[in-house]
Amino acid sequence: MLQIKGRSLSFPHIGDYWLLIKNLLEILECEIIIPPPITKKTLELGQKYSPEFVCIPFKYNLGNYIEALEKGANVLVQSGGGCRFNYYAEVQETILKNLGYNFEFYQVMGSLNPLAVFNDFKQINPKLTNPKIIMAFLKFYKKLRIFDEIDDIIRKKVGFEKHDGDIEKIRKKFLIELGQAKTFREISNVKKETLDEIYSVELEKPKRLLKVGIVGELYVLMEPFSNFFIEKTLGKMGVEVHRFVTVSSILNHRMLSNMHMKEFIRAAKPYLNYNAGAHGTESVGRTHEMVKEGFDGVIHLKPFGCMPEISAMSALYKISRDHKFPIIFFSFDSQTSETGLKTRLEAFYDMIKMKENG
Repeated sequence: MLQIKGRSLSFPHIGDYWLLIKNLLEILECEIIIPPPITKKTLELGQKYSPEFVCIPFKYNLGNYIEALEKGANVLVQSGGGCRFNYYAEVQETILKNLGYNFEFYQVMGSLNPLAVFNDFKQINPKLTNPKIIMAFLKFYKKLRIFDEIDDIIRKKVGFEKHDGDIEKIRKKFLIELGQAKTFREISNVKKETLDEIYSVELEKPKRLLKVGIVGELYVLMEPFSNFFIEKTLGKMGVEVHRFVTVSSILNHRMLSNMHMKEFIRAAKPYLNYNAGAHGTESVGRTHEMVKEGFDGVIHLKPFGCMPEISAMSALYKISRDHKFPIIFFSFDSQTSETGLKTRLEAFYDMIKMKENG
């Protein structure tokens, strides 16, 4: 693909979604620079230059940008969103320019109105045509739905594979092939082949599964480094993990916000009767549904100071008390201890295991 000379574009990580975001942004005809995988250094850089009490996703994103700029990026992109996330772009741009970096900063998809999306992308590359943008988004959305579907299946199976590592090998191959798929047919073939491989893996499931749901703020749910790879830890314990917040669900929620919000409030009653903001209402509604569906417990994840999830917590505590239903809460900031989290998680597992055994 012909690239716009001298323009190198980058964006923040969020789990393995970076692969699909890269595919989408390739239509901009810039060199795409992937930030290095998130490490403690990423967080240290973000923490060093962020306002003290800003939530931890901001710090990870800022660290991503600094590492990308150091690799040669001169165009940065960020999507819009709800809560304080919608203001990240302006603040981060100011911080980075005060640090002396020279770059262009674009916020895209603050609205999912097609005309607004076309304008967002054309401000980066004015030569883009609407049909080309539409085709890129259709392929992106198809890949996204398949990615989230496969990941959901893996999340529920990985703790029970007979030979450790079988499913992880399939997932790595899946990511490579999905990233390389260019046509709708190729994308569909990747899905079919991956599902065939996953369902051929030998499993050893107990008669009575321990099922745990994970709810909370989107970033710490979907970026494994930020939650110390909690899903993998639960899988190794032999827990079937259910997570409902994905990029697919977020896009669907934004496109059908009124309908989805009414459903979440209905599910949350009588514990919550209004929109708590961001994913707070969904956290309560999903948890109430999981109580009724016979789940063994819920894990609530949030950044320190996340107001929508703080608003949800009082309702979650009441659900836990009323139904004698185990819920454990984890709050993340730059000082959160991985050892402390894993110790509490093991205690939570022991508690739901004992509860199951009567």
